[in-house]
Amino acid sequence: MKRAIVILSAIMIFTSDACIESAVAQTGPTLAGCPVFPADSVWNTPVDNLPLDPRSSDYIRAIGADNGVHPDFGSGLWEGAPIGIPYNVVPGTQPRVNVVFDYAEESDPGPYPIPPDAEIEGGTASSGDRHVLVLDSDNCILYETWSTYPQQDGSWVAGAGAVFDLHSNALRPDGWTSSDAAGLPILPGLVRYDEVAEGEIRHAVRFTAPRTRRAYVWPARHYASSLTGLGYPPMGQRFRLKADFDVSGFSPEVQVILRALKKYGMILADNGSAWFISGVPDPRWNNDHLVSELREVKGSDFEAVDESYLMVDPDSGQARQTIPDTQPPTVPSNLTATVVASSQIDLSWDASTDSVGVAGYHIYRKDIYIGSTTETSYQNTGLLPSTTYSYRVAAYDAEGNVSDQSIAVSKKTQPLPSTRFVIGDRVVLRSNSIIRLIPSNSGVLSGTQLKGAPGTVTGGPWRANGTWWWQVDFDSSVEGWVTQGKLRVVVP
Repeated sequence: MKRAIVILSAIMIFTSDACIESAVAQTGPTLAGCPVFPADSVWNTPVDNLPLDPRSSDYIRAIGADNGVHPDFGSGLWEGAPIGIPYNVVPGTQPRVNVVFDYAEESDPGPYPIPPDAEIEGGTASSGDRHVLVLDSDNCILYETWSTYPQQDGSWVAGAGAVFDLHSNALRPDGWTSSDAAGLPILPGLVRYDEVAEGEIRHAVRFTAPRTRRAYVWPARHYASSLTGLGYPPMGQRFRLKADFDVSGFSPEVQVILRALKKYGMILADNGSAWFISGVPDPRWNNDHLVSELREVKGSDFEAVDESYLMVDPDSGQARQTIPDTQPPTVPSNLTATVVASSQIDLSWDASTDSVGVAGYHIYRKDIYIGSTTETSYQNTGLLPSTTYSYRVAAYDAEGNVSDQSIAVSKKTQPLPSTRFVIGDRVVLRSNSIIRLIPSNSGVLSGTQLKGAPGTVTGGPWRANGTWWWQVDFDSSVEGWVTQGKLRVVVP
């Protein structure tokens, strides 16, 4: 595991209490009678409803879109050692021993309760990461070391060491490493057979990637790379298996793992092989199922999520247990404007959709806000006659997220109503005319009348087709609408 002195990576702090759905882990995982961090730890909080990280596609390509998932754990031996990262459970009375650290300035000082026969990752002869994990089950304190070697006097030498209170959400000091490159604990991210046998893993899973960025994001505290390209994932980046990935064809034990990768995801914790997920050695694992089935799950089946929405405090692993609603509604469509009078235009549009629900719509006239409504229609009154107005509409939700504005529509108001006639006037036709049931050139025919046909004005004026229409009850018993230019008043 490569190490580097750290600088702080920028992190966005989200403080709104608005939410779209609970993300609470019903009960946190436990081990040897201890909680593996509080239930509201970031490790134990679902991420299946978090928004995507905007660089998700870049990160997937950087790690390997075509590479399959590999279980870095199993049953039996590999090169003479158990496959995976073991852990040791000791009582509170376990004698403490001295540990000397290479990175003492970023390590929690000893002594540590490491038993003389402690299980070491890779075995006693290993030249690899040689993690040693020790859980004090009486006090629920976790001790983790990396590159750990026993000494003849009973002490140990290690690259780095970290101590975690499993009742607490406290993170390591900012910029500090741990026994892992990301400055995170290892044990909470290990897949354990007992969890699989119970049918549910209730925490995120630790994994590695071959190339990471010289940066880290919450809850990580440390980076381990010289690469600065934004396409490389930072330490602490959270990923999840896509929701539509079909797990039905996998063996029961692999299905449990895949469901956890959908709900809780996995956290990038170290440099290593692509998509290698970490777990505990156990003779009950079926290596054939694990290896052959998980390799069918490709990097392209995952997506990176923006975990910053869960952060309560940058120095705490406590996760917000509700997901903020930051998604605006869709843009209103099919906006239509109808001229009603010289002073009124009516608007209507198709409803928008939203992840929670649309609260209403803002109306803009000539790009200036004029009002809001909870309906999909709006009456704009008090307008000037013979004037063109343009409109746009935007949807908003209860948390104030506003959509983009719709495509604009424009309409010209009618001129001032004609005063050529009044109700009750006697009129005659100036020429042969078609009489219509509604005031429009496309209106249904009521009949025809010859030039000079007399009648009485009973309705109007109405503006349509660029002219005024009047309703006339002709003496011949035909009644309907006629354009103004076809009529003249009969002088008494």
